[in-house]
Amino acid sequence: MAEAAREVSTPAPEVQALVDGRLGDPHRVLGPHVDDGDVVVRVWRPDAAAMRLVPQGAEPVEMMHLHPAGVFEGRIKAREIPDYRVEVEYRDGSTFTIDDPYRFWPTLGDLDLHLFNEGRHESLWRVLGAHHRVHQGAWGTAFAVWAPAAVSVRVVGDFNSWDGRIHPMRSIGSSGVWELFLPEVEPGAHYKYEIITANGARLLKADPFAFAAEVPPATASIVDHAPDYDWGDGEWLSRRAAVDPLRAPMSVYECHLGSWRRVPEDGDRALTYRELAQQLPAYLTEMGFTHVEFLPVAHHPFEGSWGYQVTSYYAPSSRFGSPDDFRALVDALHQAGIGVLVDWVPAHFPKDDFALARFDGTALYEHSDPRQGEHPDWGTLVFNFGRHEVRNFLIANALYWLEEFHVDGLRVDAVASMLYLDYSRKEGEWVPNVFGGRENLDAVAFVKEMNEVVYRRHPGVMTVAEESTAWPAVSRPTYLGGLGFGFKWNMGWMHDTLDYFEHDSIHRRYHHHELTFGLLYAFSENFVLPLSHDEVVHGKGSLLTKMPGDRWQQLANLRSLYGWMWAHPGRPLLFMGGEVAQEREWSHDRSVDWHLLADPGHAGMRRLVTELNRVSAAEPALWERDFTPDGFRWIDANDSDQSVLSFARFSDGGARVLVCVANLTPVPRPAYRVGLPRGGRWVELLNTDAEVFGGSNVGSGGERWAEPVPWHGLEHSAPLDLPPLGVVWFGQLP
Repeated sequence: MAEAAREVSTPAPEVQALVDGRLGDPHRVLGPHVDDGDVVVRVWRPDAAAMRLVPQGAEPVEMMHLHPAGVFEGRIKAREIPDYRVEVEYRDGSTFTIDDPYRFWPTLGDLDLHLFNEGRHESLWRVLGAHHRVHQGAWGTAFAVWAPAAVSVRVVGDFNSWDGRIHPMRSIGSSGVWELFLPEVEPGAHYKYEIITANGARLLKADPFAFAAEVPPATASIVDHAPDYDWGDGEWLSRRAAVDPLRAPMSVYECHLGSWRRVPEDGDRALTYRELAQQLPAYLTEMGFTHVEFLPVAHHPFEGSWGYQVTSYYAPSSRFGSPDDFRALVDALHQAGIGVLVDWVPAHFPKDDFALARFDGTALYEHSDPRQGEHPDWGTLVFNFGRHEVRNFLIANALYWLEEFHVDGLRVDAVASMLYLDYSRKEGEWVPNVFGGRENLDAVAFVKEMNEVVYRRHPGVMTVAEESTAWPAVSRPTYLGGLGFGFKWNMGWMHDTLDYFEHDSIHRRYHHHELTFGLLYAFSENFVLPLSHDEVVHGKGSLLTKMPGDRWQQLANLRSLYGWMWAHPGRPLLFMGGEVAQEREWSHDRSVDWHLLADPGHAGMRRLVTELNRVSAAEPALWERDFTPDGFRWIDANDSDQSVLSFARFSDGGARVLVCVANLTPVPRPAYRVGLPRGGRWVELLNTDAEVFGGSNVGSGGERWAEPVPWHGLEHSAPLDLPPLGVVWFGQLP
């Protein structure tokens, strides 16, 4: 190819700004421009020696050199912009042909930008990020990112040798959004955004809206294909929309994807999403759990963690497969009748240089004041919930997981840290709100809006707050002054109950209140009763090793804890490994100790959890009125000397009644009289001391007849044989 016909030695200011990386709208210079009956095309390829314009159906046109850095201009005789390509030649003689990215119109509309800046674009992920699509008849990828304080933003990736000069993006008005359509960039391409800040610094950032990311320690974002997964869970979704989660059976298995099961014959690696899809639904069905809750699935860089420091909010972790592979896991669980919740982390994010922190050189997603923007406990940054675009980023993210992956709910992490400005801060280390108070009013408004939007768009889903304080009405509708969550984790119940069970039985008479206190507030919220991952890490040991006594007593205590928990008002949640009485503390780099099931005591624990799920699902008294006081009655809460407690649960209309009696000492108590709500035959539905569960098989022979002997304020009663360290359930079969 010949040298360009003419070279301009003194380029226009905008051309120089383009070359210097300071031009906010490169399309003003580059691409096609109609000029007095001609079409002028300008192209920049750094260090190019020559270029030729190749219009479709016309003769090639030699382009002239506008700037020695590699800016060229060509003129075509045409009244309308034709389809064209550009042939580029370098000084070593190599040539290649490109489709000009600067011939394309923006892929975002004014309404998209307006809604985003107002914080009301509920499908924001459909316009920001990287989208492989057809645009103006060409296949390629549309990139869009929010970086309002940037001087320049460029797309870099393996498609342009990570050279930021090649593909500068355009800033669209005052929206703060930068956009560029790159033809011929296919799914699987790795990319980042190169951001030039106001002080001239050059940042290399992963896409906040990336739908896929590299396996750590690599940090690039990955262009994903447009979702085309063929879902098979239509029946599940229809049924979900028609069921009120507050009035349906629910028991939750909390699961860390990377350490549930591993493949020892293949380097002890974690299971993939597809392998989990083959194994986890069958296991949960066999165990009788209605839901599984995954610790954060969103991409996080540190494998040795639970996943609560998220760097890619829109990308499922790539450690276990692709986004479609995760869809396949959710689909398989749904087809097995298992609901899926995922942990969601809108409270804070890590300081990793490649992620959200000071994204455009300023405190964009976080507060600029460290008294508001930094979390002292976790070394992370706090989202600025008062900024429209940040709030939109998070609310759209909640909807993204529900809509793109069909998950059935979000367990929202660290809500307490969001609600209080002085959370974990000393005097002088926090900024009061406009009324001088400690409540984070922006965060309160955010969680209310998030819950309103989620429940409006997706009836039947649930949001669950991990909130550890006495903030009122967390799980009450916003129109009643609540925060709008569907459920709240009962952290107080968890700590009090575990404290009680950790005491040696001889001392439990002095701690009786730790089991009864929770019923004073049990119906103030829609509670989940968690025995979660928090209690089996950081030197806390396992649930089994918390229990006092010899090994028989430890297992019996743990069985009693589960029997008490499943009968107690609230929805049970158990972290994986608890069902086999895990002996070791949880670790991310090994699986649950499945080999323990070779021991009868551990196998019995697994059978007990299965039976607890089976019986509770069949007993409406345990879930129809779970969140109203008329579904519960103490029978005797005061026998602290013998550490015996008893209560009754009632279904709608009192059609079904279940009585739970707990003897929490290792002393059998024969003929212990218990008041019963009704006369007639009472059947032992469950006994944690049954031999099949590893117990001593002390019980009441499977049934008792209520006698007309008033006891515990009830007109009927029966003498029950209470097993040592055991919980028994009695009911009247229909």
